[in-house]
Amino acid sequence: MNRVFTSLFVFSFGAAMTVSSAVAQQDKNPNQTQMSSKESAATTMTDTHFIDKAAEGGLAEVEFGKLAEQKAGDEQVKKFGERMVTDHSKVNQQLKDVAQQEHIQIPDHLSAKDQATKDRLEKLSGAEFDHAYMQDMVKDHEADIAEFARESQSAKDPAVKNFAQQTLPVLRQHLRIAEKIAPEQKTTAANTGMKHNSAQ
Repeated sequence: MNRVFTSLFVFSFGAAMTVSSAVAQQDKNPNQTQMSSKESAATTMTDTHFIDKAAEGGLAEVEFGKLAEQKAGDEQVKKFGERMVTDHSKVNQQLKDVAQQEHIQIPDHLSAKDQATKDRLEKLSGAEFDHAYMQDMVKDHEADIAEFARESQSAKDPAVKNFAQQTLPVLRQHLRIAEKIAPEQKTTAANTGMKHNSAQ
């Protein structure tokens, strides 16, 4: 009998120590759990911010491209605008799929800055439009490439990282084309301005 009671006592003591140790471990690590949650939230916010900016930029590229189709005076600028509409419409759909997968609401209208740019471009036509549009395209794509390159390396969400990596070559190709066209439009716009002044 004493042996039975002794065994029960040892078992009960061991179980109690195990439970106490588990509780102590939980009490010991609340800050660690909280830090992990905060770190996860921060990472999610970073990726979400990138998706928001990418969505705004994609919408702008399509809208500006449509203007180029209508108002460009140079055929290669018009074709570049057509390509922006085609390529960025595809990219926008891919981004929308990623956002839905990650339960992120993305903007469906131009930002105030992009709307102001659109309003400015709408007032131009011919060589003046071509010059302004292509200069904007060079600047926009330089900024976009920097953001996408950073996200392709640092994104924590695999879907977001994959989207950035897949889109980056497209943006780089756009920039190469824009850089070739832009100087020509600067010269054309300058010549047009000189002719306009001479006529006056």
